[in-house]
Amino acid sequence: MSQSTMRGMRLGAQSLEATSGIVFSERSDYTYICAKGHETVLTFAAEAELPQTWQCKACSAAATLQEGGKSVILEETDDKGPRTHWEMILERRTREELEEILAERLEIIRARRASAKGEA
Repeated sequence: MSQSTMRGMRLGAQSLEATSGIVFSERSDYTYICAKGHETVLTFAAEAELPQTWQCKACSAAATLQEGGKSVILEETDDKGPRTHWEMILERRTREELEEILAERLEIIRARRASAKGEA
C-alpha cells in the first residue's frame, strides 16, 4: 500500500479489506416476550444454544423465549446463582455467635464515642 493511500485516513475506523467472498454463518431471529408484553427480537447463529430467558430492553424484566407463538417451558436448574455475603457468613458462624460479636462491637464503639465526648 502506498503512502498516498494512507494519508488522511482514519486508521482503524475503516477496513481496507473487501467484503466480497465472505460467507456468513446461517442466522435466525428469535422473539422474547416479558410479562408486560414487550417484545424483543434477537438474532442468533443457527447452531447457537438459545437462552430460555433474556432481559427485556424496555423494562429490564425477564423475557421468555417464544417458539411457535407460545412461551417455552423453563427448565429447572440446580444453579443457585452467586452466594451473598450474608450466606457466606452464615456458613461460618451461627446467628447467636453473630449477635454476640455485634454486641461486643457496639460496646467498643459506644465506649470510644463516650471517651471522645469527654475529651471535647
